[in-house]
Amino acid sequence: MPPGQQGELSRETIMPPDSQHTAVTLPDTPQGIRLPGPHRYGAALAGPCQDLDDQAGRTPEWLERDIDHLYPALPHPEATCDLLTAACTEHLLPATAQRLQARLHAALIGPVRQTVDHGGRRWRPKLAATVIDALGADSRPYGPLWAACELLHTGSLIIDDIQDGAPLRRGHPSAHLVHGTATAINAGTTAYFAMHRAIRRTLPDDPRLRTNVYDAYLNALQAAHTGQALDLQGHHEEMTAALDTGDTGTLKQLVTLTHRLKSGAPVAAAFRIAALVAAASPAQCDALAALGDAVGTAYQITDDVADLRGVTSQDTMTKRVTEDLLNAKVTYPLVHAVAYLPRDEARHLWHQVRSGLAREGAARTARRIADCGALDQCADEADQMIRDAWATASALLPPSPVALTLGRLCTDVLRSRIA
Repeated sequence: MPPGQQGELSRETIMPPDSQHTAVTLPDTPQGIRLPGPHRYGAALAGPCQDLDDQAGRTPEWLERDIDHLYPALPHPEATCDLLTAACTEHLLPATAQRLQARLHAALIGPVRQTVDHGGRRWRPKLAATVIDALGADSRPYGPLWAACELLHTGSLIIDDIQDGAPLRRGHPSAHLVHGTATAINAGTTAYFAMHRAIRRTLPDDPRLRTNVYDAYLNALQAAHTGQALDLQGHHEEMTAALDTGDTGTLKQLVTLTHRLKSGAPVAAAFRIAALVAAASPAQCDALAALGDAVGTAYQITDDVADLRGVTSQDTMTKRVTEDLLNAKVTYPLVHAVAYLPRDEARHLWHQVRSGLAREGAARTARRIADCGALDQCADEADQMIRDAWATASALLPPSPVALTLGRLCTDVLRSRIA
């Protein structure tokens, strides 16, 4: 996000100069996530979130430029050297080098660019840049780091679609259906290494800072793979136990942990990296990382909810409705539903899900989950996660309009329904 972008301020929301430890309160407004009635996770969430977009709803030019620098839209010799290491290209004939550029672009960059170019709010890099500005530093030199975070996210989506058998991503055929599964796997995992190139370009003269950034990034990468392992295993045994005992505590903890590892940890790492390059204190780094964890986890909860209603962008369906139910996946709303429904009805619902639902059955199940109050409970918990984390982080930020903007953007993220 360009430095200095501000949210709407009033006399009550601007912190006085001596209020270094006064938390900024998040507003309960239409720009937050407390939306009325059925619109909370319905059509109101499908539209653009203007606070997360620049004018005309476009991604900021700085982010597109930095993504293109790491992953150019067309074959480029610098990208080839980065992928091979420069030493490997020293003695290549010109014709060989040109052919190699085309092949590596098609195999490694093209599948990722396809997914990147089909949309996405890019809220992760925008928020990370805003963290730096909220700490009083200049976010502009660090754009490649946030571009790499977006490429990591894109690579993980490609792998996730393969493992879930998802046919659509952002309203278009998933990368593995276009480029083949083997190519998509390799391209998706290669995107994780874009951060290595970004760090070399952005932090060339500070080995201590580089080490800390690498540590934060690799911890998140490992956490995300651990979360994916739990997600792929599913939580069927825990669901059965919860239905037998009436106690959903263990089930809910495991589903929440899976969301934190898969979705919370990468955002937490981006916030921590932003705090590190802004020379924040250890307490600020920890609080901002916790805020990122809350935002990423809460977003995944709302993504579970949006799955039950469908996700659209510009009137185009970007993923199948009830895809999680069709895959017999234990999600946050389903956990709450089995806690709210009568025990026999909950057992019957889970038996149907686990046995395999047809599309009409999945639609009926989604309506029942909504009717029992599970979706409102998910909204409240996602809301509270961010508010609790913001209360701690905001007290450690220098008082400024940008700090308030950061808090509002964190809540606005949950209104964006493009992953």
